[in-house]
Amino acid sequence: MMNESRLDNPALRILQILPDLNAGGVERTTVEIVEALTEAGHTAHVLSAGGRLETEIKALGGILHSASIGSKNVLTVIPRILQIAKLVKAHNINVIHARSRAPAWPAYFAAKLTNTAFVTTYHGIYNANNSLKRFYNSVMAKGDAVIANSEFTKAHILKTHKCAPDKITVIHRGVDMKRFDPMTVSQEAITAQRLEWGTERDKLIVLPGRLTRWKGQLDAIEALAELPEFCRLILVGDPQGRDDYVAEVKAKAQSLGLSDRVILAGHRPDMPLILAAADIVLSASNEPEAFGRIAAEAQAMGRPVVATALGGALETVKDEETGWLVPAHDSVAMAKAIRKAIAWPSYDGGKARSRIARYFSKKSLQLRTIGVYRAVIR
Repeated sequence: MMNESRLDNPALRILQILPDLNAGGVERTTVEIVEALTEAGHTAHVLSAGGRLETEIKALGGILHSASIGSKNVLTVIPRILQIAKLVKAHNINVIHARSRAPAWPAYFAAKLTNTAFVTTYHGIYNANNSLKRFYNSVMAKGDAVIANSEFTKAHILKTHKCAPDKITVIHRGVDMKRFDPMTVSQEAITAQRLEWGTERDKLIVLPGRLTRWKGQLDAIEALAELPEFCRLILVGDPQGRDDYVAEVKAKAQSLGLSDRVILAGHRPDMPLILAAADIVLSASNEPEAFGRIAAEAQAMGRPVVATALGGALETVKDEETGWLVPAHDSVAMAKAIRKAIAWPSYDGGKARSRIARYFSKKSLQLRTIGVYRAVIR
């Protein structure tokens, strides 16, 4: 897959650091970089508290290190700095790549201590309602190179931090075009999945994303109340212990008489099938997504998308061409867009897929990230 020549290219020994390896865009991107590094003959280390993606990283040839590296306890910062420094020296690491704020602070000081190149990826638009929080967030702009996962994120970094523009490289999160290919999902599997959620007549609106308020599940339920009875809303995602919010979602559906039309499907690893089974894929986030992987993956599967007009969706979704963009917290506009998307005779799933392949592919992310590693070593 990787076309990187090994001639005149020194070996890369990369240590990626993140809190855990459970579901999410940060974790998936980590796996993709492990894949790229090992396929090109380099060494990929990952330091985290572990999680469900460990098996996949091992299968790709990555080397796992386990620690509670994402702790926010300031009393453990020095031990974590020393732990990372020890790991760097033991494995002759030449780039430390931090992907989250809490582990980025000890990683930053460990890089200084060991004179190792330090890279950060600014994965999200972090809340910063006071000076202490802004300082905490600032570590993600302290890399020798800073990767922004969208133009929206880059603009935020430049506005928020004193960071030289030439230190920032925009590398959009990548969609695995081989995995997210509608031709790889059988019609039998799609039919079985649709029947699990409804009937042949139902229109399935799928909202993937962990169950948390800013992902917009409550707004989506309000939009469902504006839609015909043959529409069902499928909430696919891990609550990650947010039991109170799950109860609120269920209560919202019940109060609107929608309990039988709102399905909480939980975490699902088979996202290509989930997206292929959808009539409409919904991205209802009411805060800006730095990138918004689901909107891109859905288009790769040839499915029409309705997304809130915030953050990265403004880059991945072409309004009224590959999807619909609606204001956040506007359930009426969301319902109106869903109605149009359901009856969209000119929708071209192939066009949507081609655009994602051109601008937002996994291969592009992998090659460009390795390019950043080489640049900071030089």
